[in-house]
Amino acid sequence: MTKEFTPIALTIAGSDSGGGAGIQADLKAFSALGVFGCSVISSLTAQNTFGVQGVLPIPPAFVQQQIQSVLSDIHVGAIKTGMLATAEIIAAVAESLRPHAQIPFVLDPVMVATSGDRLLAEDAIDTLIKQLIPLASLITPNLHEAAALLNETVATDLSGMQKQGEKLLALGAKAVLMKGGHTDGAKASDVLVTTSGVEIFSAPRLQTKNTHGTGCTLASAIAAGLAKHLSLQDAVKQAKDYLHNALLHSEKLHIGQGSGPVHHFYKFHP
Repeated sequence: MTKEFTPIALTIAGSDSGGGAGIQADLKAFSALGVFGCSVISSLTAQNTFGVQGVLPIPPAFVQQQIQSVLSDIHVGAIKTGMLATAEIIAAVAESLRPHAQIPFVLDPVMVATSGDRLLAEDAIDTLIKQLIPLASLITPNLHEAAALLNETVATDLSGMQKQGEKLLALGAKAVLMKGGHTDGAKASDVLVTTSGVEIFSAPRLQTKNTHGTGCTLASAIAAGLAKHLSLQDAVKQAKDYLHNALLHSEKLHIGQGSGPVHHFYKFHP
């Protein structure tokens, strides 16, 4: 008797005690999109809707042990990384993922939280570029992260986003999704750059203060699509639509007093 396919995704990221971003957002997005979620915690944060009050990185060897535990037993269909905090943790994750190059890997280069709090040590950027980006099926930087990775000014339009996406592609990733949420205009447009060309994904811009965890949610939603064997383009489209609706319905949630989370389960808890 043939076993029914169970899509599974693994997130390697930091824990958000406020529940809106990080591991918590990733697992919510996986579940909302019909994917079983596994997790490896790279850092603990003391965090709420106002910002990050503290960060406690997990010892790199234990991060590796978590990854080994999951991948030695569970048939993971996609991997997503988020906050990795230090150069040592990034190096440990890269070492652990190299033998698993067949698994689609979405790298969200988390550097700064929505609140402005720094989540990646300055000396870790070079390690991220040299060791982790070349392993990625897709990297998903926002405009500020892309500029920091390239040591350039922040792109302000689609042309600039495409040019920086092409430069990031040259660092070794198979594809780059430049997230345009920080640009102006009536539409929020993301630019997907691959060796085959460029594709733009747009959605109407929404005015809401509930933007905590949007980057984590988009990247994990893409990983969920890849775990279900969607093409990269279809996974990005599904994720973009999902995040738009999660933002659209976020006003139904009343979480905290600062920047609230998106509504990951809007389909199930209207």
